[in-house]
Amino acid sequence: MKTPYRWPAEALWQAIEPRLPGFSIEVLPEIDSTNAELMRRLRSGRADPVLLVAEHQSAGRGRMARVWHSSGAGAGSVGNAGPGSLTFSLGLSMAPKDWSGLSLAVGLSLAQSLHPDIRLKWPNDVWWQGRKLAGILIETANSGSPSSAGSRYVVIGVGLNIQCPTALGLSTAPAGLVELLPGTSAGQALQRLMAPLVETLLTFEQHGFAPFQAAFNARDALAQQAVTLSDGMQGIAQGVDLGGALQVQTAQGLQRVTSAEVSVRPAAAFAGRLE
Repeated sequence: MKTPYRWPAEALWQAIEPRLPGFSIEVLPEIDSTNAELMRRLRSGRADPVLLVAEHQSAGRGRMARVWHSSGAGAGSVGNAGPGSLTFSLGLSMAPKDWSGLSLAVGLSLAQSLHPDIRLKWPNDVWWQGRKLAGILIETANSGSPSSAGSRYVVIGVGLNIQCPTALGLSTAPAGLVELLPGTSAGQALQRLMAPLVETLLTFEQHGFAPFQAAFNARDALAQQAVTLSDGMQGIAQGVDLGGALQVQTAQGLQRVTSAEVSVRPAAAFAGRLE
């Protein structure tokens, strides 16, 4: 019989609850989507800070309505090795003056907690060697509480590959954390990530994205790369500004991009147009 996987819930609670009073942790063996579950709870009036971890997610969602596949045992994991991916959502109330750049700050926190070689692809992908390692989905809604005027309830969903997933239908195979940190389990990864992530969110609430700009640009996977945006604009990525917007040098000048899909293309394709 398979041994139940043990998560470091008690240690995480002790580390985080003093910073988020009322904080709780739940681990579910299976659910459709951790983000969807926390949004359902919010609609029913539950807006306490909570970390919801799923060992298997049957209907995970990514940005632009994409599907995020999370696995139970995962490729190559046996016995009590744990899930092949780490899937969690953190819900809490926040009241920053400016929400711009929140997903970038979250991605930066994940990268800094895991490995110095991890890069960030604007706006919400965590990369290693040009392959996706993790994705982030952030949703917000009014908390509905009169005592929380000016704040919103934010649900931060993270999907992190622990093992290397099967790359069905993908042009580039995703990365797995075990390639960077051999032997790392989902529970160990969660323990590395959570306390720094909470500190990042508290800092963001007070100061916005500005304190994270330089560190994000130091890990920017798109820096000086030719990019094409969903609206057809082409140019060379020049990092992000103080608000987290992507700056793209185009034939028409420097453009500030706040919402668009980005695809990397060979720089030679546009070099003549930008000189």
